[in-house]
Amino acid sequence: MKVYTTDKIRNVVVLGHAGSGKTSLVEAMAYLAGMTKRPGNTADGNTISDYESQEKKRKMSIRTSLIPVEWEGDKLNFLDTPGSLDFTGEVAEALSAADSAIIVVSGKNGVESGTKRAWDECEKYHLPRMFFVTDMDIDDASYREVVEELQKLYGKKIAPFHLPIRENGQFVGYVNVIQQRAKRWKDDGTVEKCDIPDYSRENLESYREILMESVAETSEEFMDRYFGGEEFSDDEIRQAMRANISEGGIVPVLMGSNTLCRGMYTLMVDVAKYLPSPEKRECTGINAKSNDVFAANFDFSKPKSAYVFKTIVDPFVGKYSLIKVNSGVIKSDDTLFNYHRDAEERVGKLYVLCGSKAEEVSELHAGDIGALSKLQKTQTTDSLSTKAHPVAYLRATLPTPYTYLRYTVPNKSDVDKASTAISKIMQEDLTVQVKNDSENHQTLLYGVSEQQLEIIKDQLQEKYKVEINLGKPRIAYKETILGKSDVEYKYKKQTGGHGQYGHVKMTFEPSGNLDEGYEFSQTVVGGAVPKNYFPAVEKGVMEAVSAGPLAAYPVVGLKANLYDGSYHPVDSSENAFKKAASMCLKKGMMEAKPVLLEPIALLKVYVPDAKTGDVMGDLNKRRARVNGMNIGEDGRQEVVAEIPYAELYGYGTQLRSMTGGSGDFSYEFLKYQQTPHEIQEAEIERRAAIVKEGEED
Repeated sequence: MKVYTTDKIRNVVVLGHAGSGKTSLVEAMAYLAGMTKRPGNTADGNTISDYESQEKKRKMSIRTSLIPVEWEGDKLNFLDTPGSLDFTGEVAEALSAADSAIIVVSGKNGVESGTKRAWDECEKYHLPRMFFVTDMDIDDASYREVVEELQKLYGKKIAPFHLPIRENGQFVGYVNVIQQRAKRWKDDGTVEKCDIPDYSRENLESYREILMESVAETSEEFMDRYFGGEEFSDDEIRQAMRANISEGGIVPVLMGSNTLCRGMYTLMVDVAKYLPSPEKRECTGINAKSNDVFAANFDFSKPKSAYVFKTIVDPFVGKYSLIKVNSGVIKSDDTLFNYHRDAEERVGKLYVLCGSKAEEVSELHAGDIGALSKLQKTQTTDSLSTKAHPVAYLRATLPTPYTYLRYTVPNKSDVDKASTAISKIMQEDLTVQVKNDSENHQTLLYGVSEQQLEIIKDQLQEKYKVEINLGKPRIAYKETILGKSDVEYKYKKQTGGHGQYGHVKMTFEPSGNLDEGYEFSQTVVGGAVPKNYFPAVEKGVMEAVSAGPLAAYPVVGLKANLYDGSYHPVDSSENAFKKAASMCLKKGMMEAKPVLLEPIALLKVYVPDAKTGDVMGDLNKRRARVNGMNIGEDGRQEVVAEIPYAELYGYGTQLRSMTGGSGDFSYEFLKYQQTPHEIQEAEIERRAAIVKEGEED
């Protein structure tokens, strides 16, 4: 692939609801550009974008793919993103490297929750955008309804550039709103002029009026001419469109058929014509030496710098770090400095990725996207620059993983192998995390959703030949007491030689501090228990609170006081008093109204107003206590509730099902509180069924 200068580059992220046609759209554009002999499709598993085995198996995009399309002297870097909410981290990474966006909408399914999410992401990143309506070859697809819904949501900035022409239910041509001309496709894929159908004229007039209003608003001169009844030339309209689209004041709507490869030619022409090159975008970092703002702005004449927006790890090929060059020109054999890791990295070879294929290039100009191989220390969201001019760029904000499952390795000899493989997956996907819960003897695998974690399990088996099991995580219950007890325990054991003797009398009561396991004190008088045995008694308490008598969960909030006892001048020992104290605690707890405590989370659910009833009904079933509702920054309702951790299992999947993908949630630990009696009894019974001491459930 040839080297492209900044003005010839377009970095376009392709967004939309799952199944709207993003991958097939990119595939059709690649075919028209001569990159393939025939367009692939997701059903057959032969697209450029979806090259991983899990993507082919599940017939869905899992990773963001870079597809650079060379088109009439320009390089269009398309970032094909997954539509499923399971992989929002991939979308966030792609957005951090994009300069504009295409939001894909199915003409059959209409505007969906993924469409609105895509718009919100573009607003967040201030990305110019255009809509592309697919499935126009399907008879019940409605371009008009999609446009009306978009205008209802986003106002007059929605500007249809085309109208479909249908004959006998077939998608045969389109009307260009700017030119006010109609064209029909011929069998060889080219177009010919035709008459504008009568049924299109009414919509043509209204759509063109929207365009003319936006043109008039670009200057006072144009506004005067517009109100004076003057017509604008096509060049004036395009120039005004280009400025308005770059600023987000106008959002074009185009349409076509991915399967028939119709509409892609005009789409690519309009991408190159209206969407901005990187040189029209701002990009700033911080000079790590001076702490001054570094205005990179994709200027090829400034010191070279780049941002690592994605990492690909292949067990056979190795590691690729995908970069966007923010300034200067990066060449093969350059040495770059990673400020975040305080390390220099030798570039070696430069690549341009197209799906799974890597093509070597000599250099990458500011604004371009490429890949560096086998960087030792660099990770996703790191910045690369020169040591003389170290630059740090703002890291992309990735979604916090709130879903987790317990994972185990059935083959104990594969534990290290599994850990290494998961660490490689974590390099690729920063929304995947591993946490060791030593208190509950489990390792937790975190992700955005349960489906994402299931896919990771399959990837481990296919790519790294290691098997893991995923299961419901154990809940970190704790034990405490509500009452007070006064008990004694005498540990007496006689064998050959010296025996064992330890006798303690102790009181137990709530300490009021659930953050600590126990408080120990002694009020022994008269030397009933010698002072040198006090530490042994406390050690017995300390060991006993690690596994309480109810269900072997850690004990918290306990106040233990040693006030009396006895000893034997020959048979008493530290070990004997330790065991006596341990058994005394277990006996004392059972006489002091022992209860299980369960962890409670502060949950925040963000949903459209129409879905709040369903959400609150489901929360009630999950033993949650709703504290209130607020209006969120994005206009959705924020439902705030306290919910047991035990009831959060599977919540993300249920929320998505209830809200059609429009709901989000977050939570954080809040407190421990007493477990309801029926839940406590069931948990005690379940734990009692574990016969072997220390056996995992």
